[in-house]
Amino acid sequence: MLEIDEDPQMGFESEEEDDDELSDGELQEAFSKGLLQPGLNVPLLEPKKAINNVEGLKKCLAEFKKNLPWAERLDLTNYPAVDMVAKAEGRAQQPEGSEDVNSEDDFQREMYFYRQAQATVLAALPKLQKFKIPTKRPEDYFAEMAKTDQHMQKIRKKLLLKQAAMEKSEKAKKLREQRKYGKKVQIQVIQSRQKQKKAMLTAVKKYQKGMTDKLDFLEGDEDQRPKGSAAKKQINKKDPNSKRKYKDKKFGFGGKKKGSKWNTKDSHDDISGFKAKMARGKHFGKGGKTNKRPGKEARKKMKARK
Repeated sequence: MLEIDEDPQMGFESEEEDDDELSDGELQEAFSKGLLQPGLNVPLLEPKKAINNVEGLKKCLAEFKKNLPWAERLDLTNYPAVDMVAKAEGRAQQPEGSEDVNSEDDFQREMYFYRQAQATVLAALPKLQKFKIPTKRPEDYFAEMAKTDQHMQKIRKKLLLKQAAMEKSEKAKKLREQRKYGKKVQIQVIQSRQKQKKAMLTAVKKYQKGMTDKLDFLEGDEDQRPKGSAAKKQINKKDPNSKRKYKDKKFGFGGKKKGSKWNTKDSHDDISGFKAKMARGKHFGKGGKTNKRPGKEARKKMKARK
């Protein structure tokens, strides 16, 4: 019979070392009895052996290492510069090489790289000046761009198209907001009109039933009507044009129409608008000529004589 124990360190394995390699018959017998189940047999992998070949590493290093001067290599290994923020705040500075950096904190890690680059620049400038290597760009320096002008023009066009699309999207968004606001105002106006109409109908029903004798609902909402000078301005806001004034003067407007053109004593005495040339061809005044045409009866008699 196969006896299986659970060992927390080594996994599931046989109780005896001799049972590591079981025959086919024993396995079939254990399977028939239900002793073999999924998950009980875990293969144990042998740990990978680490080979520390120091001599081989030194040999490889000697093959590709070149003894060049520092001006050709420009390599530096140094600790980060002094933390000026911590120094200004009065915090204690940690000694070089003992500063702990949290690799999960992006800001702290990037600041460590930044301070290390600062220290590298401060250490490299004196060496470069010692080897008489210029560290400042001359005034007539011309650096060829890594990308051609045609490529940059394509990028510029793409950026402009993207900016135009964003502006178009913003404009459409503003229009949608304005439409929503206008629709909201329109709904409020319609609701206000419906409310006023309902209130007026209620007042009319009350008046018809004799519940009230006031007719204020016929004058509209007194609170919304302008008062004083504002009301006069609203009434006289639109003056009639000259054509309307002439017709009103000629035909009158409103009030009595019959007998409006009859003469009065004042109009009879007023001759300011009289024109002699327009008085049916008759000329009045000294030396004027009279109409020599015979009258109607005289013309009939003249025809009868013929």
